[in-house]
Order: sequence, then C-alpha cells, then structure tokens
Amino acid sequence: MTSTVEGIHAVILETHNWGRTAKFFTALGFELDFETDHHSGQFRADGGPTVFVVEVPEDEPTRSSLVLTVLDAATYHPDPSLQIEEPFADTHYGTREMVVRDPDGRSWTVRAPGGSAR
Repeated sequence: MTSTVEGIHAVILETHNWGRTAKFFTALGFELDFETDHHSGQFRADGGPTVFVVEVPEDEPTRSSLVLTVLDAATYHPDPSLQIEEPFADTHYGTREMVVRDPDGRSWTVRAPGGSAR
C-alpha cells in the first residue's frame, strides 16, 4: 500500500539579507515563530505552511523549495516512477527526509516525523 503526501509543510527561502526579508514577511502579516543565531528564522500565518528563511552569502544564488509531509517514513512507499535523489535519512533537527526530483529538474523534500523508519 502506498501512503500519500499529506500536504505542504513548509516553504524554504534563501535570502542575501535576513533582516530585510524578515521585515518583508512581518509587513505581510506573518508572525516570527523563532529566529536562530545564524541569520535564519521561521514565520507562520494563520494555519498555513511555515516559511523558513535562511541567509546565504551574497556570492551564492538564492533558492526556494517546498517541504511536503508524510505521516510515516516507514510506511510511505513512493511510486516507482519517482526519481529519488536521496532516500529517507535522519536530520539534525529531528525529522526524516528524502529528496525527489520532478520532471523539470526541481528537487522536492518529503518530510516525516523522526524515528519512524529504521
């Protein structure tokens, strides 16, 4: 049995200026959930997915990505037609994630709660 993606968990955005981008999201009505000590933080607005913003050096291009949610990495069996770049693995922040590539070459992260697959 193949379980399905539950929805969008988060949007991850890279920026060259954390402070300016934080002010932008606050002006849009997002609330800052938390800020890290390395120029990043998470925003939330009324029940939607979180937006995690992280500053990267000026000489690096900025990227954005979506994080999709599944309930359990152990029971999620992706369709064999999916191109898996990275299988589920533990993260340093307590989840398990895998990365798949879509037909246009974009990477998508699929996230499950930590400890659900061994």
